[in-house]
Amino acid sequence: MKTGFMVSVAAALGLASMLVTAAAQEYPSRTVTIIVPYPAGGPTDETARMVAQSLSTQLKRSFIVEDIGGGGAIIGSEKVARAAPDGYTSNVSLYENLPFDTVKTFTPVMLINRNPLVLVGRESLEPSTLRDLVALMKEQTLKAAIPGYGTTGHLATSLFAQEAGASLDQIAAPAITDLLGGQVDLFFATPQSVVQQVATGALKAYGVTAKEKLPEFPTADSFPLMFGPKLDVVYWQAMFAPAGTPSSIIGTLNKALQNAVADPALVKIWTAEDVSVFASDQRSPEAASELLNSEIARWGQVIRDNKIHIQQ
Repeated sequence: MKTGFMVSVAAALGLASMLVTAAAQEYPSRTVTIIVPYPAGGPTDETARMVAQSLSTQLKRSFIVEDIGGGGAIIGSEKVARAAPDGYTSNVSLYENLPFDTVKTFTPVMLINRNPLVLVGRESLEPSTLRDLVALMKEQTLKAAIPGYGTTGHLATSLFAQEAGASLDQIAAPAITDLLGGQVDLFFATPQSVVQQVATGALKAYGVTAKEKLPEFPTADSFPLMFGPKLDVVYWQAMFAPAGTPSSIIGTLNKALQNAVADPALVKIWTAEDVSVFASDQRSPEAASELLNSEIARWGQVIRDNKIHIQQ
């Protein structure tokens, strides 16, 4: 399953065989590269750069960000999987012939942050409420933009249509541009990416995948309240390392990340974007592993139910 919710991190310590030596030294002893398996400019890239700055300050070594998009996040992930020692997780049961095993290849460092999605529609779309939108979807097939096959938006859109008992024509497209131009009808977006267009009336906000309404979208209903907990969907980000990374390195990174997400400056920025950090009791490697496994099971079922399968 394609998580699409995680920061990938690769510490530039050389080959895997060098990990034991590196662990015996003070960590980090050289530059650390954060691999983001998505194009620059997105929410994962933004989080990675803010975290990198904090880690650089705390650990007195440079943490740099490298964006490697493409392949449904597999290209960047594979680079991390084959190098050492910090990585990412990707696609279980969605893609065929992955070059790595998601669970066995990576080990969690810490959950970082999360935010809900908001379903927006073109301004000229007739329904004004989520309930009316679902009614229209049952009468005709609307077009929903997705940021790519196998992405979070793709799976969230499939789940919404499934729970609504309707069909959506899903199209990989430049979503906001095509929505504004009227080429597509709907799109699941992060709140911060569409708040201005909704505020000016250029787009309609129908629902948020959060249990409570968001103040920036007062007319958007709660998907979990209307459809149940299945549509309590968050875009979550975490740091993962390749399996076998010494526990001392995991501990060092976890401690630094704990400090980073507690930084009032970062919290202020994220709060303004409807992004929240994970609670303190969810910041252990074990909590990240538990969430990863639950997400694999959850989205794997959606993938099977909707017969989503992609050759890789």
